[in-house]
Amino acid sequence: MAQEIKLRKIDDYRWLVPKTGAMRVPGIIYTNQKMAGLLEKDESARQVANVACLPGIVNYSLAMPDVHWGYGFPIGGVAAFDMEEGIISPGGVGYDINCGCRLMATSLTLDNIRDRLRELTTALFQNIPSGVGSSGYVKLSGRDQKKVLEEGARWAIKAGFGFFEDLAATEDEGCMTGADPGQVSARALERGKNQLGTLGSGNHFLEIEVVEEIYDEKAAGAFGLTKGSIAVMIHSGSRGLGYQICDDYLASMVKNQQKTGISLPDRQLACEYLGSVVGKSYLAAMACGANYAWANRQILMHLTREVFEKTLNAAPRELRMRLVYDVCHNIAKIESFNIDGTEKKLCVHRKGATRAYPAGHPLVTEAYREVGQPVLIPGDMGTGSYVLAGAGNSMSETFGSACHGAGRVLSRSAALRAAKGRSISRELADRGVLVMSAGKGTLAEEMPEAYKNVDDVVEVVHDAGLAKKVARLAAVACIKG
Repeated sequence: MAQEIKLRKIDDYRWLVPKTGAMRVPGIIYTNQKMAGLLEKDESARQVANVACLPGIVNYSLAMPDVHWGYGFPIGGVAAFDMEEGIISPGGVGYDINCGCRLMATSLTLDNIRDRLRELTTALFQNIPSGVGSSGYVKLSGRDQKKVLEEGARWAIKAGFGFFEDLAATEDEGCMTGADPGQVSARALERGKNQLGTLGSGNHFLEIEVVEEIYDEKAAGAFGLTKGSIAVMIHSGSRGLGYQICDDYLASMVKNQQKTGISLPDRQLACEYLGSVVGKSYLAAMACGANYAWANRQILMHLTREVFEKTLNAAPRELRMRLVYDVCHNIAKIESFNIDGTEKKLCVHRKGATRAYPAGHPLVTEAYREVGQPVLIPGDMGTGSYVLAGAGNSMSETFGSACHGAGRVLSRSAALRAAKGRSISRELADRGVLVMSAGKGTLAEEMPEAYKNVDDVVEVVHDAGLAKKVARLAAVACIKG
């Protein structure tokens, strides 16, 4: 029987998971008193402890305040591994490789679009494919698909979807190095062939939002956000291709686990050493999934621009729709950190966690280097979203990471039960949010009560010094799969 997890409060924003049993390091969960009680209702604290048992883990097994149960690793989990002794685990990345968010700023205000909001939302819903198994406008040949997997967002721009200046406002300029399409299965390639330019289902969305509050004028100015202006947030990932890559490598690693000699507290933590043949193959395949996702969001943004221009009968210069930033929150990356006074390369797993590099970091794009990397935190449909900027404590405490969203408190099945007999779309309309959804049960699964309060989550991250609040955005319209 697994030993009971007894959390110990360090301060108002950090809870310790003490090192016990096979744990190689302690765990730290970022939360507050209000949300700490939720940790008793699922297995996420146990999962933090389980991750701490993996070979080569450095410093701590970490969890952000939006933490909840996931496959192997908790969603909201962060863990860094030594390159020589550490592992790579698909469960530490997740099934939707490079699921992430993209935010566009505009010169519009709510008054500019209020009378056309339903027309605009309908046009977005009709022109941006969403839902399970949806197909996009881009039909890839084998040759083109290989280029997408190697080049990411750059391929999409070369194909006419956007502008090269978009790359500077995309994490890693929209391309992860080391991608090798030869490490991706035929099944994964087939699943991804017709899905570029699609939202997908579940918690993926496209939202029209209004900037309702500015907390940091300097950072907001650098990001191009002004109070009262309209913004658009897109949340999507690598679709069926990314899912299949994860599934393929998990199956391979589970089958091979005995041969590795790695003792696991949970078979869902199936992994390989970073230096192994399979470990290197997964990293190369995962990079392909990441690049596919960046190309996907680049195309979705282009389609959004076209819908706005056509529906509002406005020239691009009138709308001034520009990319603020694109961040991923399901990924494993080789990054450098100061560990006990020595600069070391580590493999950082972020599963439901966002990179949050502070001001001055050389990998923050030049336009934002004085204020820090934008961190995009979507909330539920009825609450709002946040734009943050990376802060200093992230580098010393969380391997340059912050939260990625509100975090679920109800499973999808529990949310469906709670929504029975209700009209979630009508409830959201009463809050001033117009919603259109392709999936019959999606709105119920994604209803506001299924999530923690994003205000609470962001407050912890802000007060812990991982990322600072820049702006709060409120949804006025949302399309979902």
